[in-house]
Amino acid sequence: METWVTPFEPQPVPGDIAGAFPSPFDELGPHALARRAAEVLQAEFRAGFVAPGIPAAMLDGPEGGKMFGVLVVRTPDGRIGFLRSFSGMLAGRWEVPGFVPPLFEREARERVEPAGEAVVKALLARSEAMRTSPELVDIRAAHEALEARHAAERAELRTRHEERKRLRHVRRAALEASGALTDAGKREALHALDQESRGDKAERRRMEAAQEEACRAIEPKRARLERRLRALERLRWIVCRALMKRLHDTYEVPNARGERRSLRALYSRGEPPSGAADCAAPKLLAHAFTHGLQPLALAEFWWGAPPSAGGRAAGAFYAACKDKCAPLLPFMLEGLQVASPRAFSPPAVVAQDLSVIFEDAWVVVIEKPSGLLSVPGKDTSVTDSVLARLRARYPHATGPLLVHRLDLDTSGLLVAALDSRTHAALQRQFVQREIHKRYVAWVEGVVQAEEGTIDFPMRVDLDDRPRQIHDPVYGKPAVTRWRVLERRGQRTRVAFFPLTGRTHQLRVHAAHPLGLGAPIVGDRLYGHEDVRLHLHAESLSFQHPETGQLVSFERPAPF
Repeated sequence: METWVTPFEPQPVPGDIAGAFPSPFDELGPHALARRAAEVLQAEFRAGFVAPGIPAAMLDGPEGGKMFGVLVVRTPDGRIGFLRSFSGMLAGRWEVPGFVPPLFEREARERVEPAGEAVVKALLARSEAMRTSPELVDIRAAHEALEARHAAERAELRTRHEERKRLRHVRRAALEASGALTDAGKREALHALDQESRGDKAERRRMEAAQEEACRAIEPKRARLERRLRALERLRWIVCRALMKRLHDTYEVPNARGERRSLRALYSRGEPPSGAADCAAPKLLAHAFTHGLQPLALAEFWWGAPPSAGGRAAGAFYAACKDKCAPLLPFMLEGLQVASPRAFSPPAVVAQDLSVIFEDAWVVVIEKPSGLLSVPGKDTSVTDSVLARLRARYPHATGPLLVHRLDLDTSGLLVAALDSRTHAALQRQFVQREIHKRYVAWVEGVVQAEEGTIDFPMRVDLDDRPRQIHDPVYGKPAVTRWRVLERRGQRTRVAFFPLTGRTHQLRVHAAHPLGLGAPIVGDRLYGHEDVRLHLHAESLSFQHPETGQLVSFERPAPF
């Protein structure tokens, strides 16, 4: 049976091979031998093809890019080469020559999938026909129009009643102050005002009753149609879930000990996420175990256009995903000696000094070097940060000190307050967007336009912290103005003016296709590693909370 091993030429020497299998969840990049294998595959992609009949340019098209993987293996005869795979399907196919096959049992899936998909598609068609039916569309439109009309009527009546109430207050005050009326006359006049107030309340109740009657005329029909639609969608969900369980039952997962386990047995409540076991890594390991190949090192990388949420750059390496692979890969690796995963950690101490640009009795402006945390992180072994240094320099300062933060990898200007009142005043300026910041960066790629505004919502990627992603539903607003400063070769120097302060905002806005589509040079999260992240907060302007004067500070980028 074909094992799809591509041999290394020349063969690696023993010193090139890791003593233990590097963890797939290692955040610091793949082993050198796996990187070498990945570079062979990437060179083929750059040459224009992925496989016979599949051009690499397809990965830059509407379907977007894909995660690929390589697994360095030793064959039974002792030679070392590598396997290649892709996540999910490629060009609409599960099996592509040169790449390892999927993990599921092919014949079992063929018995389940076509008929199940036909039922799901039929239910989807029924739901869509119901959703777009003239009957439901018309009744929804009539309901929305009625709601809008009723809201306008309520607003008009409320305005009219508030004006009447105001005039009654004026008349009541005049009556109380008047000496021309007898007590009986005043009581009669005040009673008349009370009657007017009761009349307004009665008018409101009559209108509300009339509106409820109008709603009752169409609500039963609308509710009946909406219930039918929800029932169809619920039925489709039940059928999809049942189909997914049957599909998951076509996967039998092997490990290095020769044991096999059903896919659903590896996930809590027996519910693997969609696409579980279809990632590159489990395909590679399953193929190696099935064919007697010894795994030595693994690498996964993205190639092609980034996904719609962002967070992936062509050619960049990524650790195995947590949502799908975290329950799966540990079982598959049982029987192998596996190294502990390495996690990124800031340096314990940064050698560069904290440069103080300005200080008085209330405010301090400093220049933060790249690689220094703004505030202490979760890793208690890392004790160095801007805040720690400020606490040591200004032991009598009160309050939180730092008014804002910069990412670990970003350098530039930061402002701190030496007392709580000043801190609160500067915070208000940030909230009200009265503090003006200018960043400068080099980005990978030639930005065509001269300037513009990037505006799309962002949130943290819950499965891949601390990365941030574009999410039009649950994301928070993020807005950045930008202007090109210089173009040099395949890089562009850009000035950024953030109007909001989301985590990693400039980095995501630079890298995402809805932004510049050009990651910042050295961005290990959204682009490719370099000596440092080429992002610097070079200018800062605000109103001094004590003197009221506009103060401005500038520190040119060190790149």
